[in-house]
Amino acid sequence: MKIIRTNSENVGFVELVSFLDRDLAERDGDDHSFYAQFNKIDTIKYVVLVFDQDVPIACGAMKEFDKQTMEIKRMYTTNNRRGKGIAARILNELEIWATELSYSKCVLETGINQSEAIGLYKKSGYSIIPNYGQYANVQDSRCFEKVIL
Repeated sequence: MKIIRTNSENVGFVELVSFLDRDLAERDGDDHSFYAQFNKIDTIKYVVLVFDQDVPIACGAMKEFDKQTMEIKRMYTTNNRRGKGIAARILNELEIWATELSYSKCVLETGINQSEAIGLYKKSGYSIIPNYGQYANVQDSRCFEKVIL
């Protein structure tokens, strides 16, 4: 497996995000359009991709939330590769990249129907925080943060 840093113009990332969006539409049901508006990928500068051979199998991204904080976005691993620690490697790579860019914290939002994601974030040292920003009054959202410096 190979891990690369890229941006949202990468064709492999675009392909994986289309799989992610289909998966989330199924899990989120009627609420999907609300969440989708906050997950546009056209201007993400910081993307991590994992390839097996030349096939993209997992991704994650981040964007600036504020001057000290990066927001983790678009985490996805193909179904046949889940449970192998790949997402944890992506999350770790994003955190390393964020510290290299002088950010001291990461935040993220996930839905209550994404139990695998919630498990990953808790296992990776993220703490549940009050829902922030556009998720403040959304009962089906769970927000997390982690100090990385």
